[in-house]
Amino acid sequence: MIRVLLVDDHAMLRAGFRTILSTQPDIEVVGEAGTGADAVTEAARLQPDVITMDVQMPDMDGIEATRRIVADPAVTASVAIVTTFDRDEYLFQALDAGAGGFLLKNAGPEELITAVRALAAGDGILAPEVTRRVLARFAAASTPAPVAQETTTPRRSAVSVLAEPLTEREGEVLALMADARSNAEIAAALFIGEATVKTHVSRVLQKLGARDRVQAIVLAHRHGLA
Repeated sequence: MIRVLLVDDHAMLRAGFRTILSTQPDIEVVGEAGTGADAVTEAARLQPDVITMDVQMPDMDGIEATRRIVADPAVTASVAIVTTFDRDEYLFQALDAGAGGFLLKNAGPEELITAVRALAAGDGILAPEVTRRVLARFAAASTPAPVAQETTTPRRSAVSVLAEPLTEREGEVLALMADARSNAEIAAALFIGEATVKTHVSRVLQKLGARDRVQAIVLAHRHGLA
């Protein structure tokens, strides 16, 4: 069972999320919180797998609550920011705080269910509306490391800073991940099975020291790996 903690200062919205998620046989809503401070407390007490987190709340906002939850080594939950406000500052602050997902509240029930399952599986998820903005921001911010006048490619130069370099295939998988491709799309592009893609993704996350797919994409663009 995927254990979910719902965090939002509107009880009616929490009730709606609970209704949607409780229809799924593999998802259990184990708790709710109406403030960021309560979210931090309940995350430590309930040990959920996934937390849906609002941004604007009393006592402590969802960004700070996410930062504290992610920083707690005793809590292993993945956090999905779910907000009404499609603002860049919320998006990038959430990613910097360690959120593994970012959804808008106008998303459909299936998108919420898919997001919870993806986060529980260790994947990150971004609303389609914001994915390109994330890629564009980090692509623009990336500054390739200086290289000598030789045949070394920028990607190899960037990969060489890793403690354990990516293999050629892992580099291809990371590039497609950074292009917001799903595992199925990566498998089709590389003519390999989805199980093999999952193995490569796991290795990429391990080598990057990334918590999830979203953080891997951020790191890839920030350090010129894709």
